[in-house]
Amino acid sequence: MKHLKRKKIIMLFLVGMLIVVFCFWQNNDIVVSNYSFKTKKISNNLDGYKIAQISDLHNKKFGKNQMNLINILKKENPNCIAITGDIVDSKYTDIDVALEFVKIAVKIAPVYYITGNHEYLLDQNDWNRLMQTMEQYGVKILDNEAINIEGELVDDFYLIGLSDKNLSDDSLKSLTSNLHSEKLQIVLAHEPQFLNIYSDSNVDLVLSGHAHGGQFRFPLIGGLIAPGQGFFPKYTSGEYKKKNTTMIVNRGLGNSVIPVRVFNRPEVVIVKLQKQ
Repeated sequence: MKHLKRKKIIMLFLVGMLIVVFCFWQNNDIVVSNYSFKTKKISNNLDGYKIAQISDLHNKKFGKNQMNLINILKKENPNCIAITGDIVDSKYTDIDVALEFVKIAVKIAPVYYITGNHEYLLDQNDWNRLMQTMEQYGVKILDNEAINIEGELVDDFYLIGLSDKNLSDDSLKSLTSNLHSEKLQIVLAHEPQFLNIYSDSNVDLVLSGHAHGGQFRFPLIGGLIAPGQGFFPKYTSGEYKKKNTTMIVNRGLGNSVIPVRVFNRPEVVIVKLQKQ
């Protein structure tokens, strides 16, 4: 009996260790997801333009000075980096973690940023420090602003950023009302559940996050739960289409309320523009 009991304890210990190792891997090993966005609105000059999307960092650290994450961006060599909100976590705020990432990221490519819901839960001092320091580093904050992206390439396109406070109102329609419809329009919007509103503005591409991939992902079911969508959410990961609008949802990098991901590794999204 003692021998059998000992075997059971050893088995339980080994199973427990396997679960710990699995969870550590699931929450720390970053996967790169590649998407191609084909459009008639660009010429050969913009064909192959790469956007790296970073979302929902939530103070998560990936190696010293974020080098595991930074090395992925260096390898991908994007033309620009889009941060789609929740770079900090309002409950366990560490502004330094966010800043150490952007300080190096701006040296890889131009960085564009929009707010998520967690930024608006910061106290005023943390908010001011985060925004002011990011701007000092060279990050372009795009809350409710549309800009024309130009560079060495002859073509250009609109990059439109929405504040997390204005995703469900007429802000996007106002921002796009005076833009040239024949030019590519890419929107950064933190929360994906407003796809109907995004598509009503007839924008071409939306980059979103917020859903954390549904936190726990299962075959045939997908994500289990997401903020703003509840259980079995519709928009958690990958590509969705509504009318003339395509939305890509990034599973994000960190966690917030639920501290563990299952079958849902942290993600960096790479979007390559291609001439149709």
